Amino acid sequence: VQLQASGGGLVQAGDSLRLSCVASGRTGSTYVKGWFRQAPGKEREFVAAINWNGGITDYADSVKGRVTISRDNAKNAVYLRMNSLKPEDTAVYYCAADPPADFDVGYYSKIGMNYWGTGTQVTVSS
Repeated sequence: VQLQASGGGLVQAGDSLRLSCVASGRTGSTYVKGWFRQAPGKEREFVAAINWNGGITDYADSVKGRVTISRDNAKNAVYLRMNSLKPEDTAVYYCAADPPADFDVGYYSKIGMNYWGTGTQVTVSS
């Protein structure tokens, strides 16, 4: 199980960014996918999650309305589109996956996921 995130960078407040994560191995099209982030000196926190077919999504309150999670199962990829970026969005962003299950909104923000990928740094300057 491997998850490789990319797309981070240094941007200015108000800019947009799209993160990508490609999965290989067993984290196929039926797995729940998600994004988490960890800012310096803080615990890792939930950002967004999406069910296997993209029909159900969940977002942290801190990003709701500015962030969109999507997936392309043909490419084994999950994306995080972030708009109106703020300095407080600065963090290492990690993609994650969890085995197929009924998708309960709020569950992954509390429990996390089982498979973790590499992180990609997002830095937002003011």
